[in-house]
Amino acid sequence: MEMRAAFFGKLGEMMEQDERICVLDADLGKANGTMKLHAKFPERAFDCGIAEQNMASVAAGMASYGYIPFITTFTPFATRRICDQIAVSIAYARQNVKIVGTDPGISAQLNGGTHMSLEDVGVLRSIPTMVIFEPADEVQAVKSLPQIIRHDGPVYIRLYRKEAPAIFSETYDFDLFKADQLTDGADVTIFATGIMLKKSLDAAEMLKAKGIGAEVVNVHTIKPLDAETVLKSLSKTRCAVVAENHSVIGGLFSAICETAARNLPTPIFPVGTQDVFGEVGKLPYLLERFGMTEADIAAAAEKAVSAKSSETERIL
Repeated sequence: MEMRAAFFGKLGEMMEQDERICVLDADLGKANGTMKLHAKFPERAFDCGIAEQNMASVAAGMASYGYIPFITTFTPFATRRICDQIAVSIAYARQNVKIVGTDPGISAQLNGGTHMSLEDVGVLRSIPTMVIFEPADEVQAVKSLPQIIRHDGPVYIRLYRKEAPAIFSETYDFDLFKADQLTDGADVTIFATGIMLKKSLDAAEMLKAKGIGAEVVNVHTIKPLDAETVLKSLSKTRCAVVAENHSVIGGLFSAICETAARNLPTPIFPVGTQDVFGEVGKLPYLLERFGMTEADIAAAAEKAVSAKSSETERIL
């Protein structure tokens, strides 16, 4: 099932149980998969038109009256276009608004550079009280919703629209604020999020064939970062790679480096887009174009291991 169908299908179930939940679109209901919610809940589902700043302000006003609004649009419009409204009307005003940005990073594909947000996490991570969450598959997307709704405060969800490779089982015990260690390894840690998690698991298998043990950690919540799990893994492997569908500036790589620099300085290498804008292309091409394939992750891991060895030799 596509991620949008799974996520908004579950949201529809939650709307049946909780009359406070509302949905606001910006002329992208069909693209984002919310049309069934508009048909079923006409009194709680609204199309604000191509006026995202207004949509965010309306949501903030609704939240002030006790509603739990979910605003949804493509990622660049859900973040950089409405950044001031998120900062002031939502976060500063302590309003309980949930923000769903679809097609994050290079998953915008053929929509091209103008619709490809490679900086959204960096933009919102600097705003106090923001929670930033990125599911890796359908199971995570569905299991996250009850906890997102229970959380009293703004949450930004980076939602891949299409079908994602299955990683987690239905018995998976999801915790919004806890990262998941998926493989055990002593040589290098691979921290990953979103669509880069499956790539990282594949990279771990490539490294295993070379005798390198990679510990893959899924960091689905980028803010607040689960520093305990991050540092526990780094204390064992002493080097890492961070794989994210985002610029290497301001996102998960930055968050992990900030934590490591304060607590456990460690060689850490990024896999993500560099200081560039996006471009038109299908996902396989863009992964190759920006150096984000499983082979790129494995190569970065080997560099991290080498850097760790060089540092050890220098100290000795």
